[in-house]
Amino acid sequence: MSPENIKSDSSTDDSEINLVAIAKTFWSGRFIVLKTTLICTILGLIIAIFSTNEYVATTIMVPSGNDATSKLGSLAGLGGLAAMAGINLNSAASSDLSPIVYPQIIASLPYQLELMQTPLKFIKINEPVTFFDYYSEIKKPNPIIKYTLGLPGVVLKAFKDNETEKAILGKKNEPIELNRKQQEVRLILTDLISLEVNTKDGIITLSTIMPEAHAAAQLGQRAQELLQKYITEFKIKKAKSNLDFIQQRYDETAQKSETAQQALASFRDRNKNMSLATAKTEEERLSSQYNLIYGIFSELAKQLEQAKIQVKQDTPVFTIIEPISVPTKKSKPNRPVILIIWFIIGVVAGTGIVYGKEFLRLLKIEWNQEGNQI
Repeated sequence: MSPENIKSDSSTDDSEINLVAIAKTFWSGRFIVLKTTLICTILGLIIAIFSTNEYVATTIMVPSGNDATSKLGSLAGLGGLAAMAGINLNSAASSDLSPIVYPQIIASLPYQLELMQTPLKFIKINEPVTFFDYYSEIKKPNPIIKYTLGLPGVVLKAFKDNETEKAILGKKNEPIELNRKQQEVRLILTDLISLEVNTKDGIITLSTIMPEAHAAAQLGQRAQELLQKYITEFKIKKAKSNLDFIQQRYDETAQKSETAQQALASFRDRNKNMSLATAKTEEERLSSQYNLIYGIFSELAKQLEQAKIQVKQDTPVFTIIEPISVPTKKSKPNRPVILIIWFIIGVVAGTGIVYGKEFLRLLKIEWNQEGNQI
């Protein structure tokens, strides 16, 4: 037999020996694999059984754009009349709000604090309770899940319980401070509400998650209404501020115009049959004063109507493609999948333990042999 054949046979024998050794190692540690798999399967079964149900309510909507031509199309018939009145319908430039900002709105503190006060109905609770009360007073974490998978969070929370609690000040021009419960509920709310924005098509998808179907739909409906409210307020803020300013000036000038008109009329009534130069001069002065104030009043009236049109123009219109509905099926947990995953984890972990122990044993033997040779 040639040396090449001898070398080839020896390598084949080594590979067969290695495979046999691997199989023997696995067989000798089969009980460890079985025990580890059984423990992980039981743990997965517990998690699957006691995991909270989750129902997802989703709505899809499209906010209208701020194209002045399209928005004022319905006012085309008023164009000529508005021009005669001195009102330019196309002069006002609306303020746009990028859809990219919408997720920041639902993550903002004022939005979430307002959403926390949403009353929700639950099957086992007679009266509606707010989201905040449910997750701060009623909804408690499962003790088995809490002290197994959630044990790190329990330990961290124990170190934070000594923190000084703060309350919402809620006063104008003062910062908002949250107490510990409010901070915890806000974190929960952040995980239970999501917003996806398709900037290409302008489609907004809002989703809410709750342990019961009706509660998920109620929270989703309120989240949609609040989002529309906040977007509308942001978009018309500048136009509304301008309208309020003009309205105040209009009211003040209207009162001054009425006073000047009354003063002129009273003077004319008192001096009907008088032809004195001083009387004529006073009448001209009162008439000029009234004409000046009335001119300002007329101009403000035009600006007021234009400001009202601008507010209407900037107010977005939301097209609801998919309205909120009560979900019929729960989205989580998928118990069979959880059980299968934990079974696989058990097999992999048990096999790793068996071969890890064998590797350490061989390493120890080799270490001792090297020590004896030295």
